[in-house]
Amino acid sequence: MRAIAVDDEPLALEVIQRFAEKVPQLELVGVFQNPVEAVQFIGQHPVDLLFLDIQMPDLSGLQLLQSLSYKPLVIFTTAYSQYALNSYDWDAVDYLLKPVLFDRFLKAVNKAFSLFHAQESLEARRDKEDAEPQGSKDYLFVKSDTRFFKVNHADILFIEGMRDYIAVHTPKQRILTLMSMTQMLKKLPSGDFMRVHKSYIVGLKHITLIQNNRIYIGDKEIPISNSYKDLFLKFLEEMNE
Repeated sequence: MRAIAVDDEPLALEVIQRFAEKVPQLELVGVFQNPVEAVQFIGQHPVDLLFLDIQMPDLSGLQLLQSLSYKPLVIFTTAYSQYALNSYDWDAVDYLLKPVLFDRFLKAVNKAFSLFHAQESLEARRDKEDAEPQGSKDYLFVKSDTRFFKVNHADILFIEGMRDYIAVHTPKQRILTLMSMTQMLKKLPSGDFMRVHKSYIVGLKHITLIQNNRIYIGDKEIPISNSYKDLFLKFLEEMNE
C-alpha cells in the first residue's frame, strides 16, 4: 500500500517515517512539509493512504482533501484533540493524537489495510460484473470516495454530468462518482436508459412528461439537446408503434 505523510513539523514526519519502515506492507513514497507540494505529487503519483496533519499554514489538511479529485484513505495526525469530530466527517480511517506511539500507529495502519483490501476485492468483483453481457444483472456498484453503493438499474431516475464527476440520482439518494457520462452509459442496459443531453442520461421508465424539448421526471426538468433530439424522437415513435 503506497502512502505519503504531510505535516509542517519535521519531527512528526520523522516519527511517521521511522514507524512506516517497521511495517513491510506499507510503502511510504514521500513526506511533505508543504501541503501544496503534496497535492501536486498526488496529482502525478496517486497514493492509497495519506497521513495528514490538520492544522498547517497556507493550506489546512481539510482544505488539502477538498482540493483532491479523488480521496485516498486518510489517517489524521494532529496535536489537537478537538479536531477528532472533523475526522469522522471525512470518513477518516483513524485519528492519531501527537505524540504518536507505535502501537497506536500500527493499529491505524492495520485498519487501513483492511479497508484497502476490501476495496480491492469489491473493485475486482465490480469489474467482473461490469464485463458481463447486458441483461445478465440488474444492478451496478457506484464508487464514491472510499465507498461502493449498490444501485439497482430500476432505481436510477437520471444521471447528471458535473465536469469530472457524475451524479446518480435515485429516489433515496444522490451519489457522486468520478466517471464520464460515456463510461456510465456503457454500464447501463441500452433499452432502459438514453442520453438526451451532454449532461443528462434519463431512466426511460421514470419519464412522467415530455413537453417543448423538456423531459420531466417527477419535479425534475431535463432539457433535450439538438444533438440527441432526433434519436429520442425516433425512440418515441418506435414505442408508440
